[in-house]
Amino acid sequence: MILAIVEHDRGKLNPVSFECLTLARDVAHQAGAALHAVLIGEEARPLASQLAAYGASAVHLVTHERLDDYAPEAWARAIVQLIDSLAPRAVTAAGSDRGNEVMAHVAALCDQPLAANCIEVTGGDPYEVTRLRWGGSLLEEALLSGNPKLFTVAPQALEPRQAAEPGELALQTFTPQLEDKAFRVRIKERVDTSADKVSLAEARLVVGGGRGVGSAEGFATLEELADLLGGAVGGSRVVTNLGWRPHSDQIGQTGTRIAPDLYIACGISGAIQHMVGCKGAKNVLAINTDREAPIMSKANYAVFGDVHEVLGALLEELRARSNPT
Repeated sequence: MILAIVEHDRGKLNPVSFECLTLARDVAHQAGAALHAVLIGEEARPLASQLAAYGASAVHLVTHERLDDYAPEAWARAIVQLIDSLAPRAVTAAGSDRGNEVMAHVAALCDQPLAANCIEVTGGDPYEVTRLRWGGSLLEEALLSGNPKLFTVAPQALEPRQAAEPGELALQTFTPQLEDKAFRVRIKERVDTSADKVSLAEARLVVGGGRGVGSAEGFATLEELADLLGGAVGGSRVVTNLGWRPHSDQIGQTGTRIAPDLYIACGISGAIQHMVGCKGAKNVLAINTDREAPIMSKANYAVFGDVHEVLGALLEELRARSNPT
């Protein structure tokens, strides 16, 4: 049996978990094994029904009176106890911040190796894995041993696929034994800074700004464009370092990784760390005065010109279409 940890936040599934389930299902199929999923917290119970479509035949709902929010060590200890009970061949999770953090704890507690950010896994003993290294600029082929074998799936590197023939889903409850020290790191309070904005990670259209935007005030143009198109606004690392945008808006290797249908990059040179963050975009439109900027050669569409002049003309046309006279 292959065990996949499904990530959620306050009862909302993280879409990258569907990518994880897709690869886990392929591994299970190679081994002729069943695919089981793990959900943590009582509030995740309503989400279980969605997992059958991706090939899960059973969902293990981990419940505990203190598992009402994210606590990495507690999640990991609960999973290790579940591993002891189920003896799976492999355990996997999405290679998100949470997924990699929890699986690192699991690997340490089980004293087993962990292969992070895999994009391909071939069953056997050992597993043959291909994984992203150095921010996605290098593909590494490696052998993964262990009992169980532990790996995470690189986010936004695979297209999630539903199972051809979803089966019946069994829901089983598991209650771990957790000591107070397992909750030394936990979420105690949340501050919502997004209001009603579209999530950067989930937006189908993203407008990103770099040093070429000129100032924090210059992002007003980008905000208006995103509002008219129903998208989200992000920025490069230099923009957040300058204090023009909060870190939560950073697109890149150390920020948010995006996968929109269209990414409009305004005044962004395209450093490798930024390109790692937007490599999941289906289409990239770059606007820049520098014809030699790296992003210009990697974009699907490129406009040579001043960001504010180009966006000004675009906004004028969009306003006219939105308010025909």
